[in-house]
Amino acid sequence: MLGENHLLSNEFPDYSELIQSLKSSDSEFSAKARRYHELDHKIRGLEVNKVPTTDEHFSALKLERAELKDKIYHTLKAHTG
Repeated sequence: MLGENHLLSNEFPDYSELIQSLKSSDSEFSAKARRYHELDHKIRGLEVNKVPTTDEHFSALKLERAELKDKIYHTLKAHTG
């Protein structure tokens, strides 16, 4: 869906508290979360504002966001057993 918000708390609602905790206590997790947010913001901006970009650039942004989401998920799972 165009312009859909992929906030980590929306993507992983069961982990909202853990996400906030790790953002405060784990600098590596915090950096990943920050980059994920930057990518999501950029992707949504391109979609909603219909900013011209190449398919390759747009796909690369979405791929990086998906890879970060996967890494973030694995970190969350590791902290919950």
